[in-house]
Amino acid sequence: MECDDYTDDQIRDILSLRKVAVIGMSKNSSKAAHYVPKYLSENGYDITPINPTTEQILEKKCYSSISEIDEQIDIVDIFRPSDDVLPFVQEAIKKKPKVIWLQEGIHNLEAEDLARKEGIKVIFNRCMLAEHQRLSI
Repeated sequence: MECDDYTDDQIRDILSLRKVAVIGMSKNSSKAAHYVPKYLSENGYDITPINPTTEQILEKKCYSSISEIDEQIDIVDIFRPSDDVLPFVQEAIKKKPKVIWLQEGIHNLEAEDLARKEGIKVIFNRCMLAEHQRLSI
């Protein structure tokens, strides 16, 4: 699967944004949807978990949906199967984030085009943790 065509400098700029809502964040510590946002939190990111099946992850209040969050979000990081991404992106667009980041293995052209038409940068098929480490940020 291909990934977006952002340069390393552009990814660095995106990774300088600190307010991250994580759709599909898991309470299971062995899943990437848990240890990736945990790593980000430990490296200075303000993580907001979104998971309707639990009330708290990493001692942070968990929201059922992104629309419940009152504050501005810079990056919406999505851990959901590619086929399930569109409604999450449609909802995320309403929060006007700067970036929608689809984790490694996630790619949905319809959702990505929709976000881009709203002026939102879209990263797909990349892991925030891996990019952060690779670029030594």
